[in-house]
Amino acid sequence: MNFVFVSNYYNHHQRPLSMALHALCERDGGTYTFVQTEKMEEERLAMGWGDVLQNDGFVRNYADDPPGCQRLIDEADAVMFGGTDDESYIQTRLKLKKPVWRYSERLYKTGRYKFVSPRGLRRKFLDHTRHNFERVYLLCSGAYVAGDYRLVAAYPFKKFRFGYFPAHFACDVNQLIEEKYNETTVELLWAARMIGWKHPERAVEMTESLLRDGIPVHLTMAGGGPLEAEIRDLIAQKQLTENIDLVGFQDPEEIRSLMRKSQVYLATSDREEGWGAVINEAMDSACLVVADRAMGAAPYLILNGENGISYPSGQTDAAAEALKKLLREPGYVQMRRMQRAAYETIAQLWNADAAAERLYTCVTAELLGEKMPVYEDGPMSRA
Repeated sequence: MNFVFVSNYYNHHQRPLSMALHALCERDGGTYTFVQTEKMEEERLAMGWGDVLQNDGFVRNYADDPPGCQRLIDEADAVMFGGTDDESYIQTRLKLKKPVWRYSERLYKTGRYKFVSPRGLRRKFLDHTRHNFERVYLLCSGAYVAGDYRLVAAYPFKKFRFGYFPAHFACDVNQLIEEKYNETTVELLWAARMIGWKHPERAVEMTESLLRDGIPVHLTMAGGGPLEAEIRDLIAQKQLTENIDLVGFQDPEEIRSLMRKSQVYLATSDREEGWGAVINEAMDSACLVVADRAMGAAPYLILNGENGISYPSGQTDAAAEALKKLLREPGYVQMRRMQRAAYETIAQLWNADAAAERLYTCVTAELLGEKMPVYEDGPMSRA
């Protein structure tokens, strides 16, 4: 199979899936190509997102060879398309009725009320709904994607659960968890750009609530951005400078190192977070993830009370209370159990190898005109 993935840019969140798909295609005598349509933003480059990624031989920059890259897209057996709003890349495939697997976050990140816009509905019809009976399928990168597309009556019975799949690091999870409990203070972590919809202030509020109830915790906040000065002032105002450290932007490897040292990860973004790959990464690092349910990854990855805590959007008081119950338990027995379950969720199901294998199997079946397998849960299960 000759498989092409077209997206805005190649990054460390896309790499594990790409490496797995490349191996599967190569195994069967085919090819895998990642066509990058844009240059990465300076802010993400400063965060270390671009380091060494361009060394992978299957990555092509569209701007370097538009005719050659377009030919790859047009002639591929299958194309996965997402991360860019420019539909021109796949117009020839759509006209020729060739298979396209759309890879999409939610349509209405700021509110579903926008779907009633006549101009927007026409655009959604042209891009999506009119292809309902063609070989176009939807990979849903987030739990709310299917509902958004259902509003515009697009891809009935052709929507699949998917997401982003950061690198999985196999380890002795019991040993990793034990190493996290060397200190008497519980380590909390928050890592993201400090912008409005990531809500760094909510991490500060939860930390204050825990400390107010006499629970010894320390919060590390990694990241920077427009709200950094405001958050620094908030920490000082609440007299939490001894309990919260701001460490600025860290590269992806350092973030994972911080996760492996932390017991709890606070994921506080609102509905504008289409997925939230930090949830995957923190669970893979055996953190107890406390996540706002509006984040796209949360309902797919977190079973509340089993492998993490998911709370109603914006309700940090509820999140803090749920966390307090676990932190008051002698020996943190339930929290350790949930940390182990979080790691196993990623190691056994929501990882790049499993997602690539399932996607490759479904794409192959579609090309052969065979019935696709039915998965009960995880990547490529029905959304």
